[in-house]
Amino acid sequence: MADITTAMVKQFSADVTLLSQQKGSRLAGAVYLKTGVVGEETYIDQIGKSEAVLRTTRHADTPIIDPDHQRRKIIMLDWEHNVLLDKQDKLKILQDPTNKYTMNASYALGRSKDKAIVAAAFGDALYGKEGGSTETFTADNIVAEAATGMTVDKLRQAKRMLDNYDVDEDEPRFVALTGTQVEDLLKTTEVTSSDYNSVKALVAGQIDTFLGFKFIRLSRNVLPLTTATHMRCIAWAKTGLGLGMAQDVVGRVSERADKSYATQVYASLSIGATRLDMDKVIRVDCLEA
Repeated sequence: MADITTAMVKQFSADVTLLSQQKGSRLAGAVYLKTGVVGEETYIDQIGKSEAVLRTTRHADTPIIDPDHQRRKIIMLDWEHNVLLDKQDKLKILQDPTNKYTMNASYALGRSKDKAIVAAAFGDALYGKEGGSTETFTADNIVAEAATGMTVDKLRQAKRMLDNYDVDEDEPRFVALTGTQVEDLLKTTEVTSSDYNSVKALVAGQIDTFLGFKFIRLSRNVLPLTTATHMRCIAWAKTGLGLGMAQDVVGRVSERADKSYATQVYASLSIGATRLDMDKVIRVDCLEA
């Protein structure tokens, strides 16, 4: 990996530029967010559905309905990003790169939010009064046609699963995928299909929703391959996934006396994520060509 010496004055460009990368979080606004968390863990309380009781006689006793109360546990994790920039390095560069280092740190920590959310989508979820029970992801929530890429039919299946779980249609729904799956949609949709124009507009960036889903494209660094050739895309309703935040991205630029007064560009983040509701999260397996 090249170090800062590649940006010395002998280079032709006078600018310090950022290489291609996903610029921060794209999922934080698409999940349930709990801010102001204090401590190493936090809990989100939930109330399940209940059923009414049929009245069969006059002067009957008032029924008492005890709703199903649940609780999800989120464990907070700390993320850090730190770069040292020697005085001598800054003197040899035509443009002071400190601000770009700060931006780079912010982008990296933002992606960490998305990585935590992606890991929580299909990982074990902790529940119970003190989070002592574990919920594993169910095979019933998988669109498992892994021999093909993303198709309109897979999206329809994901929509049907959410609908059959009685997920509120007014709640925002999302699909997280990579650029490969967006391209797959055009490949697998016939020109004569009524969906074709919508898919074409989606790929062209003219719209960002289809079949009730808002599409969020993630980099492979954030939504990684599960095998050498397969990807697990996510279809979910907003309150199906949760992000707890004790501290959003904060940074500090300071001198390090113990490092010959080099400039230190430091940033940190404290977050945790979990799957809040199994009924609201669908795994869509896709071949990643």
